[in-house]
Amino acid sequence: MSSNESTAILSSLAVNKKYSWTKHDTVWMLSLYGTAVGAGTLFLPIDAGLNGIWPLIIMAVLAFPMTYFSHRALCRFVLSGSSNQNDITDVVEEHFGIFAGRILTGLYFFAIYPILLMYSVAITNTTESFLVNQLGMSAPPRALLAIILILALMAIVRFGQEIIVKSMSLMVYPFATILLFLSLYLIPNWNNAILQQSNSLHANGGHGLLMTLWLVIPVMVFSFNHSPIISSFAVNQKERYGSDADKRSTSIMRYSHLLMVFSVMFFVFSCVFSLSPQDLMQAKQQNISILSYLANHFKTPLIACIAPIIAFIAISKSFLGHYLGAKEGLSSIIVNMLKPTGKTISQCKLQRIIEIFMVITCWIVATINPNILKMIETLGGPVIAALLFIMPMFAIAKIPAMKKYQSNTVSNLFTTAIGVIAISAIVYGLF
Repeated sequence: MSSNESTAILSSLAVNKKYSWTKHDTVWMLSLYGTAVGAGTLFLPIDAGLNGIWPLIIMAVLAFPMTYFSHRALCRFVLSGSSNQNDITDVVEEHFGIFAGRILTGLYFFAIYPILLMYSVAITNTTESFLVNQLGMSAPPRALLAIILILALMAIVRFGQEIIVKSMSLMVYPFATILLFLSLYLIPNWNNAILQQSNSLHANGGHGLLMTLWLVIPVMVFSFNHSPIISSFAVNQKERYGSDADKRSTSIMRYSHLLMVFSVMFFVFSCVFSLSPQDLMQAKQQNISILSYLANHFKTPLIACIAPIIAFIAISKSFLGHYLGAKEGLSSIIVNMLKPTGKTISQCKLQRIIEIFMVITCWIVATINPNILKMIETLGGPVIAALLFIMPMFAIAKIPAMKKYQSNTVSNLFTTAIGVIAISAIVYGLF
């Protein structure tokens, strides 16, 4: 064999190795899944199935492109930054200027942070319910329970981003397994009630198909939303793969989104086909998760035991994923506040301040569970939709580093349309 042939073979092997799937890719694939598929998944069958079979089928068709195109565009936006270390807050400032950058950074933080607080409340409620109803214990003081749970989650945070991501990926295995098991377990109970149900039922006041889809699209957007972790994901890909980061991150997201759409929509269809639209309406009125309703409806102790466990796992991994986004936003806000004074702060001290702030505020909110929190989270909805769908499309049209993606006309138009629909429906829902 000639030296040229040997060189060619080695070069080919190097290329194949360079683009082969790695454990690192699997960890991130599962972490994206873990952030997106949280406690909201347990309410999605109720919201999605109330309106009949056709909206459900259309939602299933839209789920993958809606999730994939929007998050790919946001990831590419972060990747377009001039430095490998630039997160979304840095890239926004680089592309849109200091003033616009700081406004968007503030909105980014205040859109994600209330969701983090909501998860603090949810994990406290879920654990308290499990201790009382499944284990037969008396409820411990809420303040004590809340601080133990939040410190346990923050202990994972203390080990850094790599451990957070690995912990989330590990949590996905039992969650996805239980979700698949429940979907299969319900198959013997499938019936054709939803097929006989016209599209006139009634969660949306008897609206037609188009009106129903308009109001349900935001539910889909937030059911698969994992924008808070995209910035950390993109920065990690830039640091690891350099110029190949776009290809690698696109591949990871594609597999992650296929996994989340298949597992969640199979679960949704299985739940919807095992109940009638009237059952779903009752679950909606009772304001309980689909698992709680299934346990009561079928008198199944197994589901009653599994429900709090799957909810605990779902909330924990979503908390960690949203923490990464909230941390980025708050870090940028603190640094920008110090800049005019000429002061600097070490990364270690900055992280300690953020962690203390998160522990105290999450603990207080989880203890008192204020009613206003849900309203604040709802107000953050249009901001998340704008950052996820509209901002990357605006950047593709206006920013030189993003103009290479203008050729993706169909996906760009689709993403913009979904963004406008979602924002308008959310604003409509506020009134």
